Amino acid sequence: EVLCAHREDELLLLIIDDTEPGPAATAATPLGGDRFKIEGRAIVPGVKTQDWVSTARVLVDGEDYVGFLRIDGGFSVNDVPSGSYVVEVVTPSYRFEPVRVDITSKGKMRARMVNYIKTSEVIRQPYPLQIRSSGPHSYFMKRETWGWTDFLMNPMVMMMVLPLLIIVLLPKVVNTNDPEMRKEMEQSMNMLNPNPELPDVSELMTKLFSGSKGSSKASSSKGTRPAVKRR
Repeated sequence: EVLCAHREDELLLLIIDDTEPGPAATAATPLGGDRFKIEGRAIVPGVKTQDWVSTARVLVDGEDYVGFLRIDGGFSVNDVPSGSYVVEVVTPSYRFEPVRVDITSKGKMRARMVNYIKTSEVIRQPYPLQIRSSGPHSYFMKRETWGWTDFLMNPMVMMMVLPLLIIVLLPKVVNTNDPEMRKEMEQSMNMLNPNPELPDVSELMTKLFSGSKGSSKASSSKGTRPAVKRR
């Protein structure tokens, strides 16, 4: 009789333990409030849905709520309470812009673009969501290609080419035979020579050219002797 009573007590304790909810069950069941469903569709223009939908997931506020895409690209995330959530489609192949979904306590849905810089700016989006891909992911940087502009914009090349252009084009643009222009050039050169003890650049140039002309004339006059008349 004592053994039977002991077994009955053990069975009663087991039944009580099974009926009490554990910590996982209490966390899964909401304490109050309605739950709603976020619906939408992900689209990659020009690509079949079957090619990428198997690796895609729908994340609501990170990974608080996770959904998967159907073959046609549609999705639905269930058991979401009222509030404001960021919904994004994540796939390793294509890039999707996130969308913010506001759910009221009455179950009304409003979708708008996510703008972390201008949070007050509201750009409405259609609901159910129509999330289009903005392009494939670029995991690698594009290799730079060599062009003629890179060669011409090189500082060393510019230092070599610009003086040559000035030397070639300046005589064609400026008339050096004009006395007024020559006088202005001499004045500008004198301004670059602030030290009065140093020789004047314009005078040196004048003497140099005049001396070469005078020596050439003298040599020509010495070379040509007057003819002597013979009687």
